[in-house]
Amino acid sequence: MTSSSLALPVVDTALEQRLVARLARVEELLKAHCEARTPYVTRAAAHLMMAGGKRFRPLLVMLAAETGTHPDAPEVDTAACVVELTHVASLYHDDVMDEADLRRGADTANARWDNHVAILTGDFLFGRSSELTADLGPDAVRIQARTFNRLVEGQILETVEPGPDEDALQHYLEVVAGKTGSLIATSARYGAMFGGARPEVVEALSAYGEIVGMSFQLSDDILDIASASEESGKTPGTDLREGVPTLPVLMAQASTDPADARLLELLSQPLTDDALHAEALDLLRDHPAMDQARGYVLSEAARAKKLLEVLDPGPVRTALESFADAVATRSA
Repeated sequence: MTSSSLALPVVDTALEQRLVARLARVEELLKAHCEARTPYVTRAAAHLMMAGGKRFRPLLVMLAAETGTHPDAPEVDTAACVVELTHVASLYHDDVMDEADLRRGADTANARWDNHVAILTGDFLFGRSSELTADLGPDAVRIQARTFNRLVEGQILETVEPGPDEDALQHYLEVVAGKTGSLIATSARYGAMFGGARPEVVEALSAYGEIVGMSFQLSDDILDIASASEESGKTPGTDLREGVPTLPVLMAQASTDPADARLLELLSQPLTDDALHAEALDLLRDHPAMDQARGYVLSEAARAKKLLEVLDPGPVRTALESFADAVATRSA
């Protein structure tokens, strides 16, 4: 692992070197944790883990641990493995739900084998994560159980429409908080906890992690509409075509302006037709909902940075502030 692969912007050379070295150590541990009693299960378990990924969650564990008195404690490494194993396990299940064929440039497990193998491999990795969590003690077990419940509930809520008396945007934000925010919050909490940070720092970093985790997903929503394919590396409007509700779409749908009648008509129907999809995409790009969505993400980043005032000024706080800014400006 090289410094260029760090998912967080770190400008302090000494801090960067420490994080790179620790992540390399965690990478070896993750490889070992994918090993099962049989080669077949080992291959399936290592399939997505070794396909790459930014390792943002274990990196956040390591960075949060720097706020404590013993950031290099063995428990920090274990916690970093716990969150990444949990994350990768959830990807196996996500790919089955989405009927996806590719993940991180490789065949998904369900495409390479079948849905049964993919689901059970995800379960295997969740089990391995639980084993490691048990080594961290009862508090960690309780935190992990709550995180897992929120993650699963978020995935379930994503599959159902909000009720007639529910606000669609709040429903969506709850989905994002569960699916994405919860595990990133736990990553920051674990790092601060096992690095020996003060209790008020642990709580502040947990709240920071949830906000930044949600903001990362919300900025993806904006990029899905705003970016050209050559900039983002993926086809613009993919969520729109698949009928997936996202932040700008939901904000646009809340409009009562008669001038938005055509856009609202398009958003109320499937957009599988190329011409209708392109028209909706153009209308959305020019709609005030885009700036409204950007403003929301920027305000969330500011809220996350405010929580970091509990930390003394220095390279760690700067890196965490920079990441919150980077998440926000991805959508600006």
